[in-house]
Amino acid sequence: MSAHFARSHRHEALDGLADRRLLRELAYVDGHWTASEAAESFEVTDPATGTTVAFVAALDGRQTTKAIDAAARAFPAWRALLPQERSKILRKWFELIVGAKDDLALLMTLEQGKPLQESLGEIDYAASFVEWYAEEAKRLNAESVTSHLPNAEMMVRREPLGVVGVVTPWNFPSAMLTRKAAAALAAGCTIVAHPSSETPLSALALAELGERAGLPVGVFNIVTGK
Repeated sequence: MSAHFARSHRHEALDGLADRRLLRELAYVDGHWTASEAAESFEVTDPATGTTVAFVAALDGRQTTKAIDAAARAFPAWRALLPQERSKILRKWFELIVGAKDDLALLMTLEQGKPLQESLGEIDYAASFVEWYAEEAKRLNAESVTSHLPNAEMMVRREPLGVVGVVTPWNFPSAMLTRKAAAALAAGCTIVAHPSSETPLSALALAELGERAGLPVGVFNIVTGK
């Protein structure tokens, strides 16, 4: 099927998007919307009708490694950022998700098939994780605990570990991403996420909003593919 033919037969419900930039078909790597180096893509279809919704870039192992490397490069600066600053970015991401609720729900319904009201509920659920961890980011304090040794003091410090790999399922494509990613981002880790090939559009739309919220280059990456 030619690209022109495919694009001319896209799902008509996409016309209902208020913000068409939320429909992303390229992966998000190192702050760039990234095509497949092998010019490969896969089709995302509406399970209710079989109609094409999008053609999404299919990245290979080499490009996945690039995403991991980008997240590793971004890690030291993100880790060093004051927790209050990470909190502000996450809070902005939450606000943008809430503001784009209708569009995010429409994309989810088209690619995943759940009723629109359930999709709207999931966006609320997804946003709640970001809101929660935006506040928790401020509370990553050292903790004093009772020592089992005399004349000794014990301290617990919670520190980010590095790059976190996030693999998300098709049935809750937004909520499971924010549940995992928001916690890691709040702690100071960076992310490489791989959404289900059945529902990549929700993850890519969240990446678009994360970029607008100010997530630095390389901190949040979405690798799409089969």
